[in-house]
Amino acid sequence: MGSDTTQRQPQVNASERGQAADNGASAQDKSATSAEDRLRELKLELPPVTTDEAAMRLFAEPLIRGALEHREETDAVIKKHAINWELHRIAAVDRNILRLAIYEMLHRDDIPPIVSINEAVDIAKKFSTQDSGKFVNGILDKVKSELMRPARGIK
Repeated sequence: MGSDTTQRQPQVNASERGQAADNGASAQDKSATSAEDRLRELKLELPPVTTDEAAMRLFAEPLIRGALEHREETDAVIKKHAINWELHRIAAVDRNILRLAIYEMLHRDDIPPIVSINEAVDIAKKFSTQDSGKFVNGILDKVKSELMRPARGIK
């Protein structure tokens, strides 16, 4: 995708910011209300989604939904291979990287397992610690060894 890593911010004026701050406490009470619904309530609009963002969403949303739907299964796999580690003691970033990669390895035949592993390790190094890359790689390598499909795509 594109290399633009800046986040799009809605344009607001001082009175809207004040209203948002005043409504902040009540927003916490409305946990079921999504962020987009909240922005609509405040009459704030985000800029239109770019083509790159739309393509990224088309790729990412099924992965995220799949990882959430298979969370119990992926957590069991993590527990099986993370010897001497309680799931809740694994860093949240690492735990969620593992969940996504394991979902891809078990349920997405269109993504070669080696790609899932390499990307998970890179993300762990970037967003967690340098040691996290080794930890994530170790767990995912054990998962890969149990797969009944090739680790690399067929050429």
